[in-house]
Amino acid sequence: MDFITQAAVKAVKELFDTDITPADINLQETRKEFEGQVTIVTFPFTRFSKKSPEQTGQVIGEYLEQNLAEVSSFNVIKGFLNISLSSTYWLEAFNTQILKDDFAVAKPNGQKVMVEYSSPNTNKPLHLGHVRNNLLGFSVAEILKADGYEVIKANLVNDRGIHICKSMLAWQKFGDGETPESAGIKGDHLVGKYYVIFDKEYKKQIEQLTETGQTEDEAKKNAPLIKEAQQMLQQWEAGNEEVINLWKTMNGWVYAGFDATYNSLGVDFDKYYYESDTYLLGKDIVDEGLASGVFFRKPDGSVWIDLTADGLDEKLVLRADGTSVYITQDMGTAQLKYDDFGMDQSIYVVGNEQDYHFKVLFLILDKLGKSWAKGLYHLSYGMVDLPSGKMKSREGTVVDADDLIAEMNMTAKTTTEALGKTDGFSDADKIALYHMIGMGALKYFLLKVEPKKRLLFDPNESIDFQGHTGPFIQYTHARIRSVLTRAGLDFGSKTDTTDLDPFERDLILILSKLPENISMAARDHNPAIIANYVYEVAKAYNKFYHEKSILQAEDETQKKFRLQLSSATANVLKKGMCLLGIDVPERM
Repeated sequence: MDFITQAAVKAVKELFDTDITPADINLQETRKEFEGQVTIVTFPFTRFSKKSPEQTGQVIGEYLEQNLAEVSSFNVIKGFLNISLSSTYWLEAFNTQILKDDFAVAKPNGQKVMVEYSSPNTNKPLHLGHVRNNLLGFSVAEILKADGYEVIKANLVNDRGIHICKSMLAWQKFGDGETPESAGIKGDHLVGKYYVIFDKEYKKQIEQLTETGQTEDEAKKNAPLIKEAQQMLQQWEAGNEEVINLWKTMNGWVYAGFDATYNSLGVDFDKYYYESDTYLLGKDIVDEGLASGVFFRKPDGSVWIDLTADGLDEKLVLRADGTSVYITQDMGTAQLKYDDFGMDQSIYVVGNEQDYHFKVLFLILDKLGKSWAKGLYHLSYGMVDLPSGKMKSREGTVVDADDLIAEMNMTAKTTTEALGKTDGFSDADKIALYHMIGMGALKYFLLKVEPKKRLLFDPNESIDFQGHTGPFIQYTHARIRSVLTRAGLDFGSKTDTTDLDPFERDLILILSKLPENISMAARDHNPAIIANYVYEVAKAYNKFYHEKSILQAEDETQKKFRLQLSSATANVLKKGMCLLGIDVPERM
């Protein structure tokens, strides 16, 4: 509200003969318990007004009321000048901004950003941790797009290494030719099954060796299974045709499984990177760092960087035998991504257990003089916990994403049917609705909390049509669509009403805040800002809906306006939920 800021600057000049800048005006949203929509903090002005904060607010308020047509009234509470804006102002904002098709559609800002998320391993299915990762990454990407960024959604797949060979070896030894088709299960679950089998058989061998007198550490190294897995990895790296073909086959099973899960979650990617293509990258960067003196070589031939002056420690960047470590690969992949897309920002969506790793990676790239290193950002997030005893996985350790999705769909079905919200739906429509509600509940629950916070996810709590939940917002949208359908008329693209009551004004006020909430969420990489905003919109509409008659309004002008207001609210709810990756139903 620049016009208020500018008018306040002018008021201070004329009333107190003092020059200030717009930055000196502290403009806030008026607290709910007071009348008004905009508040100016007057305490800073007392040093030159030579009046109390209340008197200062009073004279500034009188000036604004006399000189700004948009100001209808004001009140002063201590050092806070609360300003009420006129119905004319809010109706103008409604007509010229909120009702427009391009409302909250930002113009391209010329900035390009990559958001890397998911990053699964191809030896097991996606799990609950991956769910938060995928939903967070997808939502941040959509929010950045809405704020005018060009966005590339990337997925770096960990498709090689000893853990992949463990699944391959176990299938070779114990699989008897089993395939996803013959087993009747998804490919990622089949491969995960053999990863678990490897672990069980490996533990048996360790136990047998310890019984012969070996220490546990010795047994872990000497167990025949682990030696065979290590040999298989060496064969893979040497390009052994048989091993490579098995690797391609089993990874193909996993990718088909992942695609089905991604489809159920409603997430997608523009670019895939594979560790099998990138694991040798980074060695040129190590040579670069040695030549510039950023890295140093120890007597055993290993290469390090000393970060003690930065409050960290010494970090290995290349082993003595010349093989890469994770940081080597990550340096090379970061360079590859920049070479591919030349983005201004690169966001890594990775759990908070990797906070130190990314601090080191970004610092190293900066010390190497990479111009793009300043644009690297680690979007760190906390773990997701489940109530004790809820939704155990097949292995009793982590919850598979597919199991979670199935559980959410079933919970949505039970809750929705109990409330009688599917009357008149075909069986196919019911299935689609249960999935929409189940996924809406899951996504909203995980995204309404700031990413850095650890959270406890309870499926039953997330599906509540009256609480701070996705289904409450979905139901509000369906309610509005029902009102508009029943109206059955063309209510125009511009309102002719001249006055607003507080419920209508409050609803317009909160609708007008969608663009600023998108910008804040993009700036902070925080979908919770959007999630909590759309909840406030839904609450404001339900207050309006219960207090004001829409279809039985006093006259046709008022009826058309309230229908326009309802339609605009539905559009804002849909846009906001879409930024969270959540669909909203037309009816419920």
